[in-house]
Amino acid sequence: MGVFVRGLAVIVTLMTLVQHRAAAADDYPSRPVTLIAPWPAGGAVDTLCRIFAAKLTDRLGKSIIVENRPGAGSVLGVATAARAAPDGYTLVMGGSAALATTVTIYKKLPYDPSKDFAPLALITRIPFLLVVNPSLPVNSVTDLIKLAKKEPGRLSYASGGPGSPHHLFTELFKSMTGIQMLHVPYKGSAPALNDVVAGQIPLMFGDVVTSLPLVNAGKVRALGVSSTTRIPSAPEIPTIAESGVHGYEGVGWVMIVAPARRRLLLTGCLPSSNRLPRCPRFRSQMIELGTIPVDSPPPDVQQRFIDSEIVRWSKVVELAGIAGTQ
Repeated sequence: MGVFVRGLAVIVTLMTLVQHRAAAADDYPSRPVTLIAPWPAGGAVDTLCRIFAAKLTDRLGKSIIVENRPGAGSVLGVATAARAAPDGYTLVMGGSAALATTVTIYKKLPYDPSKDFAPLALITRIPFLLVVNPSLPVNSVTDLIKLAKKEPGRLSYASGGPGSPHHLFTELFKSMTGIQMLHVPYKGSAPALNDVVAGQIPLMFGDVVTSLPLVNAGKVRALGVSSTTRIPSAPEIPTIAESGVHGYEGVGWVMIVAPARRRLLLTGCLPSSNRLPRCPRFRSQMIELGTIPVDSPPPDVQQRFIDSEIVRWSKVVELAGIAGTQ
């Protein structure tokens, strides 16, 4: 079953299940459904959210209204969803930041990712590119590690801010390679990447959708991909794991979840593969946005995945020295 097919089928089935617990589900949905996008309008993940909403609208026959609720690194929008009635009429596209890494960064989140949501569909994984200014005398991940070990602490790296993927993925890279680099946080990834291009700072983990055009233009050099598989949009760039840092994986992800003040009974909710037609266009759109489409597992597996990601990234957050700083 294709990535969109499975995810969409699970969402439709579980949304009906959620509604059935509150009232008769025969006419569900009887009104528009709100899909909260906890990011500013116009970004890559917001675009993904709107594409998915359009497909879900076609499947349900009712409007899926995308509502942008940015703020606090997507925590604000996810918190809004957590407070909504668990009736199937509010969904949120939550990311790895709001559902995993912030658990350790925040002293107290306004929601519990493990208890306040019912996972519906894991949509895609979001890899990053390790990019350097072309003036840096390195052409591979191995070269970078050798240079950093030769002069510990001399190299610096940019990020979109403390606790951002650019920050945590680099901290994971440092811990796995034993190198030292100075963190230079920016207010957003765009100015950080601009300074890498300008040579003001030598390197960073950059978003694929913004970094790859700069790689193709020769303005930055890509050393590796943060995912365990090469990305479809640039298969010539090796993964960091295959470049000598065995086991390295630093990816974001997005998942559709619904508010659930009690755990739903999700057993047996996956429909047969012939329930919906395949949708290769949705897959290609995700690839164009620099993400890696995935086949969504059953909801109980998704919940275990969220729990494991909370544990995994808590260790990196603690190593970075930012646990409980917000």
